[in-house]
Amino acid sequence: MVEQRTHKPFLATKLVSNFIESRREGLSNLSIKYYQSYLNRANSVIGVSVTGQDVAHFIRSLKCSGGGKHAYFRVLKTFYNWLYSPKSSYDLNPQSNPILLVDPPKVEKRILPSLTPEQLDYLIEQVDSTRDKAIISLFADSGLRLSELANINPHNIDWDNRLIKVIGKGNKEGLAPFGIRTESLLKEWLSQYCADGKLWDIDYWGINIMLCRLKAKTGLPCNPHTFRRTFASILAKKGIDSLHIMRLGRWESIQMVERYTRSVQFEDSLRHYRSPLDGQISNRG
Repeated sequence: MVEQRTHKPFLATKLVSNFIESRREGLSNLSIKYYQSYLNRANSVIGVSVTGQDVAHFIRSLKCSGGGKHAYFRVLKTFYNWLYSPKSSYDLNPQSNPILLVDPPKVEKRILPSLTPEQLDYLIEQVDSTRDKAIISLFADSGLRLSELANINPHNIDWDNRLIKVIGKGNKEGLAPFGIRTESLLKEWLSQYCADGKLWDIDYWGINIMLCRLKAKTGLPCNPHTFRRTFASILAKKGIDSLHIMRLGRWESIQMVERYTRSVQFEDSLRHYRSPLDGQISNRG
């Protein structure tokens, strides 16, 4: 028994290490830390002899919200799908994958906050520096993730078409659009700051701190996820369909867009309604 107890954590650590190494090229450093954090806390259900019942019991026993439990489930599902695939080189039977026997935890479908155009104007008014105004405007205009925005280089900006080349999730290259006001603020910022490699003079964490201070000052939600939801919700309220929003925001599926646009109400969609028969009636007349 003593030998088993000392061997199991070692095996779990080795498996997690191999999993992270296999995915390192396709993930950002933040995603790698995300997987490591969850898997290290779930090491009691990491192994080649773990059952679906073990995983289900572990998830049920967690003292966190349904969303938190679902996050553990997603990470464990990704890990075990790798472990029981040929990619892991462990030569395990895919039909024995314990995650196949685990039902995903139910998650309450909450409507998370997004901002109105008026609130965005107010936030921009409440910051003093051109840099911070440009950051907030760009977040809302482009739906950029924090890592995407923090790593922009000036030479990645296509001023003629108002597009920015960014590196998104999974090191995938994409384009992010921006509008006239953001263009003006970006050019004003670059006239003040001699950019050497990066567009900003603050990093990922500096932007986070600035947004936290703005939230404390205004009482409004000021984080990259809220701006990303705002980007999607405003486009949806303007009648842009989910497929176009998915492409503009560099989402991987329409389902993700629908999660970000839950704040859009029936009345918002009704404004864009046109009877499919009205045109035929007027043509007959």
